[in-house]
Amino acid sequence: MKLLKAVLLLIILVQGLKIKAQDFVMKGVVIEKGSNVRVALAAITNLRSKMGTTSNDIGMFQLNARIGDTLFIQKKNLNDQKVVVNTDGDLVVFLVRGSTMLAEVTVKGQTKKQEMEDIKRDLRHNGSFFAGKPPLILLNPLGGNPITFFYELFGKTPARARKFNRYYKKELSLIEVDKFFNKSLVLKNTTLTGKDLDKFLLDYYPTRSMTINWSNYDAVKYIKESAKKYTDTLKHTN
Repeated sequence: MKLLKAVLLLIILVQGLKIKAQDFVMKGVVIEKGSNVRVALAAITNLRSKMGTTSNDIGMFQLNARIGDTLFIQKKNLNDQKVVVNTDGDLVVFLVRGSTMLAEVTVKGQTKKQEMEDIKRDLRHNGSFFAGKPPLILLNPLGGNPITFFYELFGKTPARARKFNRYYKKELSLIEVDKFFNKSLVLKNTTLTGKDLDKFLLDYYPTRSMTINWSNYDAVKYIKESAKKYTDTLKHTN
């Protein structure tokens, strides 16, 4: 009887280990710590399986993993991060900016734009010359190139190019907004610090349509008026 119980216990343990060793689809999101901005095109690699993926334009990713695996996350200008998978639930990864010093907005914006231009060049180098949107003239039997047309429509690299172009347009819009609403400018024109500053930057971030005709005066006016509303709200909630 004792032997039977021992065998049954061993079977249960073995089955449990097998279940733990099973792969599952890890879902996660990559966020820049402090700003709470979602990080697109971060590289995520499973160090055990050597399989990898990248985060999409809203920072989300999916990757096969097992409990105990280590994920290695990389993104230019942000510090690398290693995360151990200890649950099959959703994963939130926070990456810290490489430098804690505040960069000038124009430099920061230009750096990001240059990075995106580099990615566009890589996509063209890998065979997507029309960013996944081929012109109909390629179907012209006299001098056209139907193979290129259908490759641009259905190929993997052009599909990545189409996806990146959506992200590219969105990021260019954010760069324009950042010229008028950024951490450095808010620090100069308010007394907000720490978590209050971070929350203010998220809650009062203007849209591109709001800033399209702004001057520096308009930006400072908006920041000061919004900061007053925000601090008044904090007083009422405390």
